[in-house]
Amino acid sequence: MNDLVVIDTNVLISALLSKHRDAATVRVLEAVFDGTIIPVFNDEILEEYSQVLRRPKFKFDNGVIELLLNVMKANGIFAERLITNERFPDPKDLVFYEVVMAKKEDNAYLVTGNGKHFPQKPFIVTPNELLAIIQ
Repeated sequence: MNDLVVIDTNVLISALLSKHRDAATVRVLEAVFDGTIIPVFNDEILEEYSQVLRRPKFKFDNGVIELLLNVMKANGIFAERLITNERFPDPKDLVFYEVVMAKKEDNAYLVTGNGKHFPQKPFIVTPNELLAIIQ
């Protein structure tokens, strides 16, 4: 079975900004496109992806953003939040944590480049750690 993964927005940004095809974030994104991992999301996460990726400072092509969002929706699964009452330094990170918690029984992971923003849990991993898990 393919691994279920909640992807923090910073991983997508890093992948799209990277000039290195072998960068861990790029390889995570490739794993979404080739079906190696199954993205898990809810409407709030998709909305954050859309809003953040469209920020003028990134200068991402709208067609690339639409393709990414469409692939995420087509290859992924929707999950409601599991309310945890956790507190986070950035409240916008809570949705990623609560969606992964909703799929914890399915051994889901949360991949992020900002591990310090989340509790230290074995299912919260960096892009490099995720790649080691899925190989």
